[in-house]
Amino acid sequence: MAVTDEAITKIKAMLISGELKAGDRVPPEKELSERLGLSRSSLREAVKALELARVLDVRRGDGTYVTSLEPAILMETMSFVVDLHQERAAAELLEVRRILEPGSASLAARRITPDAAAELRACVAAVEEDSSVEDLISHDLAFHALVARASGNTYLHGLLEGLAAGTLRGHIWSGLMQDKAVSATLAEHAAIAAAITAGDPDLARALMTVHVSGVESRIRAAA
Repeated sequence: MAVTDEAITKIKAMLISGELKAGDRVPPEKELSERLGLSRSSLREAVKALELARVLDVRRGDGTYVTSLEPAILMETMSFVVDLHQERAAAELLEVRRILEPGSASLAARRITPDAAAELRACVAAVEEDSSVEDLISHDLAFHALVARASGNTYLHGLLEGLAAGTLRGHIWSGLMQDKAVSATLAEHAAIAAAITAGDPDLARALMTVHVSGVESRIRAAA
């Protein structure tokens, strides 16, 4: 194991054991390197890597702290990977969404709060068929984010946020506009929202499956 990987593993062990908790200040470099039996240079590289992974927050002149460790923060790195690969792996990314989003919709139908239901209805009502592609993309991102958040599962929400891929959505909605399929797609959103807010998990799951599968089929056909 490379020394930097060893350093990362040891810091992770401190987090798993509870020796370091969310929001804690990490011991100074010299103290921590001695405690873990690591060189200061390998520890420094590990801290840099964990900062990029949003596990640690290095505050210049103040010290290094453990982040909140919330799933949405930790999964931001996945969003970076998705952005890099969305052009050549669009169909596979949609395949993952097809696996996850129906479950998210089903959970949302069971758990959505009145405030979240009102927000979801407002999101559906605020967009028109003749909206610009930018507005349609914003609507799409907001709609799926609201459903994921309403699922009440922070890990599922974080995963789906990481798969958001704004550029890919731009290609999808541009294609929908060319195919004159915007109205049908917005109608699918409305139907999904209605099933969720009515508390019908089976219908919400089925409608979301059809919705994401249709987009996936378009992407595969265009490849």
